Amino acid sequence: MTHRFRTHIAAAALLPALAAISASCAEPPPAEPAPLSQAALDAVSEDAGAPKDQLARQVDELFTAEGVGETRAVVVLHDGKVAAERYGAGYDADTRHVSWSMAKTVTAVLIGMLVADGLLSVDQPAPIPMWQRTGDPRSGITIRHLLQMRSGLRHTEAGDPPYDSSEVRMLFLDGRDDMAKWAREQPPEAEPGERFEYSSNTTVILADIAARTLTDSNDPETRRAAVAGYLEERLFGPLGMTSMVPEYDASGTMVGGSLMHATALDWAKFGEFMRNKGQAPGGEQLVPSRWIEAMTTPSPTANQYGFQTWLNRPEPDLERGHPLFPDRAPASLFALIGHMGQYVFVSPDQNVTMVRLGHSTSEERPPMLQEAADVIALYPVR
Repeated sequence: MTHRFRTHIAAAALLPALAAISASCAEPPPAEPAPLSQAALDAVSEDAGAPKDQLARQVDELFTAEGVGETRAVVVLHDGKVAAERYGAGYDADTRHVSWSMAKTVTAVLIGMLVADGLLSVDQPAPIPMWQRTGDPRSGITIRHLLQMRSGLRHTEAGDPPYDSSEVRMLFLDGRDDMAKWAREQPPEAEPGERFEYSSNTTVILADIAARTLTDSNDPETRRAAVAGYLEERLFGPLGMTSMVPEYDASGTMVGGSLMHATALDWAKFGEFMRNKGQAPGGEQLVPSRWIEAMTTPSPTANQYGFQTWLNRPEPDLERGHPLFPDRAPASLFALIGHMGQYVFVSPDQNVTMVRLGHSTSEERPPMLQEAADVIALYPVR
């Protein structure tokens, strides 16, 4: 074989590699991200505590990304100051948004205030006369069990068909006129404290306990006024939550598991109150700091849940996946979570409170949560 022939063979062998290199060089560079709209830029403050353009883009993704549902409001607070505030079409700073289950955390704070006043104790049997009859297995249910969603009562949150759900029956069908009565009449299906079962019915029982602690009257208007006045004087007023409107059923019981209405900024104020361990902006201690600590301490039967509050703690065996993102934020993060994508995220280790309100289906919530996690991740852990 001649030297020239061997040279031709070697050159031919190199041709595919050279062609691949040439094709690679010809590929266009990655596309630049689309320019941010003026609305996206205007939503972020100059002193946001994170790079302004990055924060604007991540907040924008919550409004514009495919497959995350409809975002109606986002508020981000850093060190207690508004870092970002943006609203979807048709919504603004004065729009009241329904809480759905975010209300549960407010109800837990109400119970904490009554405990601090010496009117209730978390480890006392729940003060429900019908449960205290001789031989009634419900006599072992404590207020702590109710707060941690481990009463053992037959409360099925989601049903198939929907009218088999205890929540639907209580809110809209045979229990709607006296929700607490319907909820507390349900039989036990497990020992008190034995297992976690998320339940809006349980929170209405707590709201009824609060009403009966504040007044002996069975008159619906008297019951409503007692709870509303206490909350306004002790919580909403000091926090400046002027938009907060809880709903009450026909018996005067606050629908404390699902129906409170407030602006996005007022929901952020509540998150800040919890981040500051029960302090109002003026420094007044509205509920003992140890109560907030108890609310954000895992239950013995659910690492992802405290007192009516969701926790960013790993829990590998959850049937429907974790409700937060323990792989992407500090374990100290906790949240108020409501149906169809209502969230108040509180990250004490990052000095961040974030509100996202809107409408996302069960399929849309996981990607939407990742977008929210992207926002929170812009802030360093202290």
